[in-house]
Amino acid sequence: MAPRAFDERVSIDQNRRLVTSLPGPRSQELHARKNAAVSSGVGVGLPAYIEKAGGGILVDVDGNHLIDFGSGIAVTTVGNAAPAVVANVQEQVADLTHTCFMVTPYEEYVAVAEALAELTPGDHEKRSALFNSGAEAVENAIKIARTYTGRDAVVAFDHAYHGRTNLTMALTAKSMPYKHGFGPFSPEVYRAPMAYPLRWPTGADRCGDEAFQAFVDMVHTQVGETNCAAVIIEPIQGEGGFIVPPQGWLSRIADFCREHGIVLIADEIQTGFCRTGDWFACDHEGVVPDLITTAKGIAGGLPLAAVTGRAEIMDSVHSGGLGGTYGGNPVACAAALGAIATMKETDACARAKQIEALFVPRLEALRSKYDVVADVRGRGAMLAIELTAGAGDLTPNPKATAAINAYCHSQGLVTLTAGTFGNVFRFLPPLSSPDHLLTEGLDIIDEAFASVLG
Repeated sequence: MAPRAFDERVSIDQNRRLVTSLPGPRSQELHARKNAAVSSGVGVGLPAYIEKAGGGILVDVDGNHLIDFGSGIAVTTVGNAAPAVVANVQEQVADLTHTCFMVTPYEEYVAVAEALAELTPGDHEKRSALFNSGAEAVENAIKIARTYTGRDAVVAFDHAYHGRTNLTMALTAKSMPYKHGFGPFSPEVYRAPMAYPLRWPTGADRCGDEAFQAFVDMVHTQVGETNCAAVIIEPIQGEGGFIVPPQGWLSRIADFCREHGIVLIADEIQTGFCRTGDWFACDHEGVVPDLITTAKGIAGGLPLAAVTGRAEIMDSVHSGGLGGTYGGNPVACAAALGAIATMKETDACARAKQIEALFVPRLEALRSKYDVVADVRGRGAMLAIELTAGAGDLTPNPKATAAINAYCHSQGLVTLTAGTFGNVFRFLPPLSSPDHLLTEGLDIIDEAFASVLG
């Protein structure tokens, strides 16, 4: 039987429509209330307040239909209010909303753990623990790795993003806005160079070999292999700018970790659940991490996260050492089971590859036309372009990036920027987006470049 189409049963009209300028008057009223009631530390990219969404469209309180190229930062992979997610949540919320799994457990938590054991890389025996957010998952993965190895040190990479808790801020590379003013941070965190082909000093052709050797040298001289509990890596970096390391680099990192008894943690919080055209980005090279952290796309918009890994590592923690009041909430677990069922029924991995095939020629055309577009990269429906000064000058160009982003927002296209230098556009459309919306969004991006760059 052919996979079910993603756009079946979407009730919202799948067409961009602007009835006011953005933000509209009702959104402006709400934003004034936000400024009076919400900490100014909580920023907003486009203050168009959304009241419903589905497919590839966000509908704001003024009736504007916006094209979504962000998925709430890779969360609504199966689309907002996906039917199976809604049905599962409605049924679950009528049965029970909470007991705390550590007090009186329930089947939904177990079912999610079973699904993760089936879907994550590797055929070894696995265990999972469920949490609320990606940062919680990363923090607990580090705890587990330290317990299992009896070691303290953790190695992360340049341009990494792993969260906003104290430990995950230490792992995160970028200061503003994630770390500035919030220290001191957790100790025994070390940073290795990232294999960043565009910006590797001796060129992309030498990046893989030299970046791997720099990693090995750093671990040996600054950490000591026998002191290293874990290496944590995003297979494709997220907030850092969708940096895709050279083929084979990740496999060599995995081999090094295995040789020295170091736990390899794959942070697949942004890359996971079909986003890159595989269930997980590690699958692209057949890399099997010891632990994998997931969140974002796992539950169709509800807060859920997980650490999944080798049974002997996960079971090394004493009873009661992992958990949390809300971790693995039954409603969020029901949503996750609906999201996973949707991904299977629609062949979401294939859909991500179709989106890549639609986007990449258009993004490459921008690179051919505008010399400020220095790179087109990514996989599946996780794609990016990096803007620089142009004409071979790799000086980051955040000013043009911000101007193009603002133009897109004004035209009802929700775009996201990223990158250590604020000069990367990242594209994360819901896999439920119909092709005509994706094409129209790309047309707006063309218009934005023409308007800003001439």
